[in-house]
Amino acid sequence: MNKNFKYYLSVWTILLVLFNVVTFVVPRPLFGGAFWSGYIFITLAFIGQLVCGYVALKEENIRKLFYNFPILSISYTGLILTSIFGIVCMVIPGFPIGLSIIICFAILCFTVIFVLKAKLAADVVEAVDEKIKVQTFFIKSLAVDAEGLMVRAKTDVAKAECKKVYEAIRYSDPMSKEELNVCEAKITVKFDEFSNAVALEKDNIKDVADELVALIEDRNRKCKVMK
Repeated sequence: MNKNFKYYLSVWTILLVLFNVVTFVVPRPLFGGAFWSGYIFITLAFIGQLVCGYVALKEENIRKLFYNFPILSISYTGLILTSIFGIVCMVIPGFPIGLSIIICFAILCFTVIFVLKAKLAADVVEAVDEKIKVQTFFIKSLAVDAEGLMVRAKTDVAKAECKKVYEAIRYSDPMSKEELNVCEAKITVKFDEFSNAVALEKDNIKDVADELVALIEDRNRKCKVMK
């Protein structure tokens, strides 16, 4: 249980206890059917809010927490509306029990529907986000390696060529696709060759760098064609 949900659970418990204390301590002339229907639906709304709070706040990742925030806000709105109409049913003597059930049940149903939609939207966005992470991993990872290689380069020639390669990778289209697998495999092999040339201070550093940049540019042209 993370600290966000612990704080939420504390507030939720206080509000539920307060609701029950006010409900049964304040003098009433009669506890009719409408009273109990209002009380039951408000309690169900509290329980539903707790479930939604757990789903929304259980994530430690800030981005996932942001995606789930609409679930919390929708369920909170449903709790407020249910509480308002439920209290009306509870405090008005002779309030029609059938009408009280219909109103409170309708609010509960619409709240559940909108919460499920919000959850579905959050899952879809999260899936897209994960897909983008996978598709951009190749270029981002290669850029990190190129930057590290630029730092480790010893000679001026090697540093200049590393910078050229790094800039080519840095400004490349980050999105990878299956159609680019062969091209990216060639880039990986050539980058390993370039890294070895830099580490061993070989004379062919510039030639390998030019070949690597040419492969990167070829990949970028293919990316444009596929858009």
